Amino acid sequence: MANAATLPPILIMSATLIKTKVTEGGRIVIPANVRRALDMRVGEDVTLEIDRDELRIRTSHAALRRLQKMVRERVPAERSIVDEFLRERRKEATLDD
Repeated sequence: MANAATLPPILIMSATLIKTKVTEGGRIVIPANVRRALDMRVGEDVTLEIDRDELRIRTSHAALRRLQKMVRERVPAERSIVDEFLRERRKEATLDD
C-alpha cells in the first residue's frame, strides 16, 4: 500500500493535491517532500485557516509574508504605519501622566 510520501501529486490549477490520513489524536502526516518545498521545520509553528470546508496550513513565515502583502496592497507606500503607531502611543503616554 502506498503512503502519502510515495503518492504522485496531482496538479490541478496550480494546486498540488496529496492524499494523506488523519491518525490518532488528529495528527496529519505532511510528507517530507512537501515539508522541504514549504521550508517547514520540525517544531515550527504553523497557522491553520478554516474556510468553509477547507483547511489550509501555513508556516509562520508564509503567514507573515501573506499579511505583509495584504498591508502593502492596502496602505500607500508613502504612509508609515509604524510612525502613526508611535505617535499614538506617545500621545497616550502624555495623557497618562
